[in-house]
Amino acid sequence: MIEADKRKAICELHKAGLSIRTISRHLGVDRKTVRAVIKQEGEMPQIIRKDKIEVDQQLLSRLYGECEGRIQRIYEKLVEQEGLTLSYPTLTKIIRELELGQTKSSRCGKVADEPGEMQHDTTLYSIALGQRKVPVVASLLYFRYSKMRYLKFYRSFNRFKMKCFFHEALSFFGYSGSVCIIDNTNLARLRGTGKDAIITTEMEQFGKQYGFSYVCHEKGHANRKAGNERSFWTVETNFLPGRSFQDLEDLNKQALEWATVRMANRPVGKSALIPSSAFEYEKPYLVKLPPYVSPPYLPHVRVIDQYGYLSFDGNYYWVPGSSRGEVKLLQYSETLKIYRKRECLVEYHLPKDGVKNQVFTPDGSPRPLYKPRHRSHPTEQEERKLRALDVCVDTYLNFALKEKSGEQKHKFIRQLFILQQRITSSLFLKTIKRAQRYRITDLRSLERIALLQMTEGDMETLSIDIDGQFQDREAYREGRLSDEVDLSIYEKMLEDSTDE
Repeated sequence: MIEADKRKAICELHKAGLSIRTISRHLGVDRKTVRAVIKQEGEMPQIIRKDKIEVDQQLLSRLYGECEGRIQRIYEKLVEQEGLTLSYPTLTKIIRELELGQTKSSRCGKVADEPGEMQHDTTLYSIALGQRKVPVVASLLYFRYSKMRYLKFYRSFNRFKMKCFFHEALSFFGYSGSVCIIDNTNLARLRGTGKDAIITTEMEQFGKQYGFSYVCHEKGHANRKAGNERSFWTVETNFLPGRSFQDLEDLNKQALEWATVRMANRPVGKSALIPSSAFEYEKPYLVKLPPYVSPPYLPHVRVIDQYGYLSFDGNYYWVPGSSRGEVKLLQYSETLKIYRKRECLVEYHLPKDGVKNQVFTPDGSPRPLYKPRHRSHPTEQEERKLRALDVCVDTYLNFALKEKSGEQKHKFIRQLFILQQRITSSLFLKTIKRAQRYRITDLRSLERIALLQMTEGDMETLSIDIDGQFQDREAYREGRLSDEVDLSIYEKMLEDSTDE
């Protein structure tokens, strides 16, 4: 294809008197092409391709529905039943042109930066907390006009934590936007997408307490909340690099200072807008929160055990009083409240992330004498003793525990520790080496390996020294002359059970 500018140059050179060969040599165009361009007077030829075979659009739409979009079957029915002669590539081209079965993508409208709009979204990160990396969920609220942000990290994120995050963020600012743009997440959306999305009644009522409503952006138009997406990029490039975090609490403490202090007073963009100053201008357009908004909570029902404890999230909490039975436990963002008959018995602060199997009592009260029942017993001591036996045991545990977690892991360590106590150390080490060689983690197989090692004759059995003169002891002689035990009571019990 010869460009329009080159076509014009060919015509101008021809009018200037240059020969076709000279024009071809200077412009690098074939002489036949030069003749064709001169004949066309430098105009771009309008070539309109007409399909030799035309397929009725209604017929093709009907067959597309009947065949559930299977083009191969549509092609067979057109050829065999309708008598059309066309190639398979031609049919696929026509279907693509008609956009059958394809969702027509619409353009996203541009919305001006006006006060009163919020944006919320979440994303996943892998952050080093202490010595190891853990997956966390970053939740970020963004005021579009003033560029104010509120950032917090969670180990997991659900509808309840979403409500807790909004309550914490909006209580911090004291104001709320009238609209909050979100993606099509099922945490707030019941069904539908974009403008057709229906928000769940629970989240709709929750938003009304703070004076805003949720709005889902159109599917594929994530730029509708571009400020929020850009904020996550700022988190990756400005907040996370060069910082270390001891635990989740330390991470959220630094995130709060970064988002609400450092970034709030830092000029943004070419306009050098300062978010904290812009937020003061935006306040008249926002919804001021009421003096008190009830924080979100989750109700739970628990039964107090015989020692006065109830369990929640892997920990145990003591309940004052002497009665047992059911109590209602209200889970807030950072606290627990225990109620019985609408009376708050005690309130606890939730422990730090990762704290499990711990006992908590009210501050200032004496520690209860008994521990809760069904409390799980950790196996750190057994595992430490096993690993200290030999290097081969440490290597074997690294291999065997790789695919075990929770109760399976603790059960395996306990039974392995019991096996180590039942046999000699040399036999146990030979058993572990053989199990490591054949990659065996089944405990019954380990016992059979130990028995096989003993039967092969290369292991020494434990010998027990028995004093043969025990019959000459005074206690033994007195025992021989003692009265026989009266077992008639058991015979009577057997007779009574037979009669019944």
